[in-house]
Amino acid sequence: MRASSILLSIALLFSLAYPAAAQLTEEQIRNGFKDHAAMAQYYRWYQYYERPDGGVANALDILSKDVTITSGLGTANGQEEYKERVAKLPATWKNAHHVQSAEITHGEDGNLTLAAQIIYQNQGMLPDGAVRQADLSYTVEMVPGEDVLPLLSNVLIEQDSDTTVKSFQDAYAENRLRSLVHYWLALIEDPSRNPEPVQEILADDFSLNFSSGSITDFDGFKAWLAGPASQVAASTHVISNFAVEDLGAEDYAITMDFDWAGITPDGVELVAKTRHTWRATNDVEERFARIKSVDVEVLEPFRPRGN
Repeated sequence: MRASSILLSIALLFSLAYPAAAQLTEEQIRNGFKDHAAMAQYYRWYQYYERPDGGVANALDILSKDVTITSGLGTANGQEEYKERVAKLPATWKNAHHVQSAEITHGEDGNLTLAAQIIYQNQGMLPDGAVRQADLSYTVEMVPGEDVLPLLSNVLIEQDSDTTVKSFQDAYAENRLRSLVHYWLALIEDPSRNPEPVQEILADDFSLNFSSGSITDFDGFKAWLAGPASQVAASTHVISNFAVEDLGAEDYAITMDFDWAGITPDGVELVAKTRHTWRATNDVEERFARIKSVDVEVLEPFRPRGN
């Protein structure tokens, strides 16, 4: 198919990526869905610590059976030891994990290693409501799971600093919704084009308002994924300007920019940039929040890379 035809057909629909998309290598584009899947799991790591009322099952769901977790609390080997450890955390503690950076490397065996820097905050550990803050380094090894989502097999947490600050800043909503966005991207970029897992992250009355029209049922989504979204051999998205607004009653508004880079079946490399406005609803006990609506604004139309 000619590149111009693909530009017209996928135009604003396939609209998600970063400012650096034009500089991504072919390997990075082809591995993009794996990176998004890894980030979806990494952001899920913090959910139990930040909202333990969601239950420990979702925390165990991201771990391999023989996971090893090492931190200042010691080493936990396997899911049962980890479950026993987190069960001892005081219910009165408030925890927040502000991710500053994350970098993923791919092994030849299909495993991934994620290196991240975060700012951790805790209220409840220190007396008189003081807020503890620490810079932490994460090294997370992941192995392939049964679906697109990898499993955490080794987690090493190292403390780089420790201080106190004046106020506690909750990070739950951002981490929860970043996990949702990364999972969505992993699923629509996955070359297998399997639509079924997407049902888990769509609200009952969802609307995906793409340039070709509004999609309001799962059959419409399946047709889009098998049609316009499948007209590239590989693609990925870079997220920037991510912002969350709490609308109350576990509803959220998300705004973000996506730089998109893709490769057509005949090797043409394309880029584009769009702005997305999402509405999402959250049930803390589910694996992911759910998408209620997506609206898209074109910032830079599809074009061959380098033009």
